[in-house]
Amino acid sequence: MTATPTTERRPTRGAKGSSQRDTVLGIDLGTSSVKVVLTTAGAQVLAQSSESYRVDTPHPGWAESDPRDWRRAIIAAVREVVAKANTPTIVGIGLSGQMHGVTVTDALYRPLRAAILWADSRAGDQLGRYTALPAIQLANLQNPLTPGMAGPILGWLRQHESETIERTRWALQPKDWVRAWMTGQAAAEPSDASATLLYDIPADTWALDIASTLGIDPTVLPPLLPSAGAAAGTLTPEAATQLGLPPETPVAAGGADTAVAALGTGLTQVGTVQLTIGTGAQVITPVGCVQPASTSAPTPAAPVTHLYRTATSRGHYRMAATLNGGLVLNWVRTLLGASWAELYATAELPVRPDMPVFLPHLNGERTPYMSTGMRGAWLDLAPHHTRADLLRSALEGVAFSIREALTALETDVPRPTHLRLAGGGSTAPAWRQMLADALSAELDAVDVPAASGRGAAMLGAQGAGLLEEVALLNALTPKVETVAQPHAKRTREYQHRFDKFRDRIDRLRPPHTVAPDLAHS
Repeated sequence: MTATPTTERRPTRGAKGSSQRDTVLGIDLGTSSVKVVLTTAGAQVLAQSSESYRVDTPHPGWAESDPRDWRRAIIAAVREVVAKANTPTIVGIGLSGQMHGVTVTDALYRPLRAAILWADSRAGDQLGRYTALPAIQLANLQNPLTPGMAGPILGWLRQHESETIERTRWALQPKDWVRAWMTGQAAAEPSDASATLLYDIPADTWALDIASTLGIDPTVLPPLLPSAGAAAGTLTPEAATQLGLPPETPVAAGGADTAVAALGTGLTQVGTVQLTIGTGAQVITPVGCVQPASTSAPTPAAPVTHLYRTATSRGHYRMAATLNGGLVLNWVRTLLGASWAELYATAELPVRPDMPVFLPHLNGERTPYMSTGMRGAWLDLAPHHTRADLLRSALEGVAFSIREALTALETDVPRPTHLRLAGGGSTAPAWRQMLADALSAELDAVDVPAASGRGAAMLGAQGAGLLEEVALLNALTPKVETVAQPHAKRTREYQHRFDKFRDRIDRLRPPHTVAPDLAHS
């Protein structure tokens, strides 16, 4: 194992008042593109830019990206934002990034291979090693076992690319690699680390015992910093030159994209539930204190929802995540030659009992099934069905998969009568009304563009000493507007359709696929 480089942590700028020219950058490293947001210290968005990069699939079920492509895209997007804003004084940088995957590097943070991403399923054979762990260790992970997380991925690399693992000094989350490139220092923070299957959730620290048991060298896991309020270093002269920014600009520890997006939309109150529809869909809710597993208690059932740390100084959130949201709708509309407007317009068609049933599980499914083997289908097709029927059934199938995810959260919160709605995949009025009817909940839209980037910028302001956490949370309080209310008659009609949806899944899903009893929820 390569020795750790000796680097001296530079002092960061202390708390100070900000001038009208002081601005902060939020960098949100997504799966296929980076978004850069420039804001004031009060969270007003001044300029935005984005750049895309490739996601490679060299084998079925694999998903990889070259971190050097991330760097090139970040440099281009940052330079464009700065040019748009007429060279403001940038005093801090915050980061948000795609979760779960891993980038392995040498001691100088040079990638040793392509980053393996959250959507990668090659490490499925490593999950059996997790189930063999002592019950108390497994329980304190408090998360479902899924192959696209750093722990299983590192186990796969150890088994199949041992030479790479022997050369590995750091195993970094995607946005942590970006920060290491910028600052020359390795670090992690709880909101991302808690989503690796290498983290003891109640103890709020790395599960070094689990790493060792799985044959993963614990020293490749970087030191932990707080997500909130922590400046993890400052821009090196080389990174500053590449980005066109002042050297020594503080770079905050940042956070996982879901946690930072929740922060950016002001989702902090326990019991509040928010739905975000993007490539997939996430239903998240802040939760109270987390208790460690008891050695005397019965072994709990395997969880079907995720429990991660927030991007604030304390707290957790529960998440029910589906893999098949906007990605599936885009596939359907492309296949059938429809525009987005045409697809969403079919949501206005009447609910008919003879409509085809669409199962949206093109990529397997997470909540509540935790199955990579599930697949999509149109069922109950008949000669009288039209192209519009197929389009409408796709919307309905995605809505029902969200309903299943929402129901899976009911062990933590009562079924909500109101849902906060965020994300670009939920803006069409007819689609919103279908969701309200199918979920039997009022939808309150959160008016926050670029939530992850905005939240990241505010973490950058905090890391630069411009904001205390209370002021940060106040700055991120969003405008919320009711956009759809459930209609009693359609809600009853969708209940019958949902029962049929669940019946078809139960008949077709692979053996050993676990799901709670949602049929009449």
